[in-house]
Amino acid sequence: MSGSSPNAPDDTGLGNQVELAKRIRERDPAAIEQVVRAYLPQILRAALGAGLEHSRAEDVAQNTFATFIESAHRFEGRSHVRTWLFGILYKKISEARRKLKRDRETDDIDEVFEQRFNSAGFWTSPPRPVDAEVFDSEVRKGIDDCLEEVPSKQRMAFVLREIDDLDSEEICNILEVTRTNLGVLLHRVRNRLRECLEAKGIEGTASA
Repeated sequence: MSGSSPNAPDDTGLGNQVELAKRIRERDPAAIEQVVRAYLPQILRAALGAGLEHSRAEDVAQNTFATFIESAHRFEGRSHVRTWLFGILYKKISEARRKLKRDRETDDIDEVFEQRFNSAGFWTSPPRPVDAEVFDSEVRKGIDDCLEEVPSKQRMAFVLREIDDLDSEEICNILEVTRTNLGVLLHRVRNRLRECLEAKGIEGTASA
């Protein structure tokens, strides 16, 4: 996974980020179109992974790029354009989930997750393996259902890590949290998933 250095070549073929930032600030139509084409699939996938139904996810993705275009003149290129886009997306998803009254701020598993994970963030007692094909199907469905009950920031941390495979530094920039806070978010969401999956009778893990 590439880092978020603004001077690095972009892995989507957009070229050097410094030059790209300049073109974005100038609202170069070709540069804007390149960014939209390059990142629309990732943005939509993340919105869907955050629990939004398809039509609402499409609206959020569209609003994300609308905000991107409106604020293009302020993009200084200090962060990767992807990081900037995901930062906008996170705020849009949070707004959408609040409107749907799906964001739950309480967390009643603080005492439990400390006992479930070691200092590296992995489960201390991994679940027993089952038939791989059935396991994968059950866990995918179970994770989707269980994530419905996860607070927005925890869920977004999980999506960015496990679905979009972003590195810790970029996720921290997007969510505006420290590495320590990100670790806590991932601890909690993984533990919530395990507790929920176990309650459903699924002996599996969402992430190692």
